[in-house]
Amino acid sequence: MSVDHSSSEPTRRDFLFIATGAAGAVGAVAAVWPFIDQMNPDAAALALAQVDVDVTQVAEGQSITAKWRGKPIFIRQRTAKEIDEAKGVPLADLKDPIARNANIPSDAPATDPNRAAIGQEKWLVMIGVCTHLGCVPNGQSGDFDGWFCPCHGSHYDTAGRIRKGPAPENMAIPLYQFTTPTKIRIG
Repeated sequence: MSVDHSSSEPTRRDFLFIATGAAGAVGAVAAVWPFIDQMNPDAAALALAQVDVDVTQVAEGQSITAKWRGKPIFIRQRTAKEIDEAKGVPLADLKDPIARNANIPSDAPATDPNRAAIGQEKWLVMIGVCTHLGCVPNGQSGDFDGWFCPCHGSHYDTAGRIRKGPAPENMAIPLYQFTTPTKIRIG
């Protein structure tokens, strides 16, 4: 008896090849998925992508510190005297002439209006990390009544600009906006 192999009907062997290939593909995806999934940011990072801060209790001349992405954020309601002092500083006297403000073009000069909140110049919102080695400076201290990093002696003025010491740059200003006159969304 002879067997005709030219038939186009699927055989049991064809089914086993297809089923084995499909099971292998599913197994490969299941094995690789944990490696792909671990590259996503964790829930803590996603939760801190944006932070809302209520500043109703911050009086003129006071500061608060919020936390955003694991970094301290200094929020200060500056006095008229502090604003005038910051505006009176010539750009030539600044160690870093760039504003370092994520809300405006990256090459903007470090004038006081470019460092303060747009439309609300009495507010200063900045990442409270010294640009020398990442320390957290003390507020309302130093030679310019702004911030002073006691670790290595960096002095910042009332606009968060480096004026003296080893820090190479002004303190950075994060992306933020006022969602209401008393609520700031950072991030």
